[in-house]
Amino acid sequence: MTQALERGATIHLPVASLRAVLRWKPTGTSASPDTPDIDLSALLLGPGGRVRTEGDFVFYNQPRHPTGLVRRLPKRREAAGLRDSVEADLGRLDAGVTRVVLAASSDAGGFRVAESSPRLLLQDAATAPGSTAGLALLRLAPAAGETALVCGFFGRTATGWEFHAVGRGYVGGLVALAADFGVTAARRRAAPPQPDPSFTLPPQGPQFLPRA
Repeated sequence: MTQALERGATIHLPVASLRAVLRWKPTGTSASPDTPDIDLSALLLGPGGRVRTEGDFVFYNQPRHPTGLVRRLPKRREAAGLRDSVEADLGRLDAGVTRVVLAASSDAGGFRVAESSPRLLLQDAATAPGSTAGLALLRLAPAAGETALVCGFFGRTATGWEFHAVGRGYVGGLVALAADFGVTAARRRAAPPQPDPSFTLPPQGPQFLPRA
């Protein structure tokens, strides 16, 4: 049975391989490129509560952590609306990762695009994609004007992992949210520094780099 979570709740996770599924119903009937959208992102944090490298921010322009252990899945349209998902193999993450933050953002139009409140479903990653069965369900309640939201985070403990429901909103979109965790948007006119020569940021959307 899926456990309903309230803001501030904490639950122990019985498995370490998780899928987080964000579901919502957008306004209107079309899925044109101009329709505002919602995205689910993940930030892998070290002991100081900040990302360690640019690879620790998994979002629409970087859908996969360099280890492959945290990754975004393709966004899907269902009869009940849309879903965006992130999978995380928490048990295989290195000990330097103490938290994995889950964030929802809708920079283009804010959360007014949702006719029904967005909701985050936590599932065992072995659950069939598209299933409505899960371990826990958190209904999100963004305030007017907020364009990004920390849904919650997976936290490492001595006996495994827990999920903490947060629900903290931001009016500055994903850029403002990411800045709280050590990531800043790169200026578009300047070539961003590349500590890893093999790392390349795609050209579309906000570009992010760890803050010094």
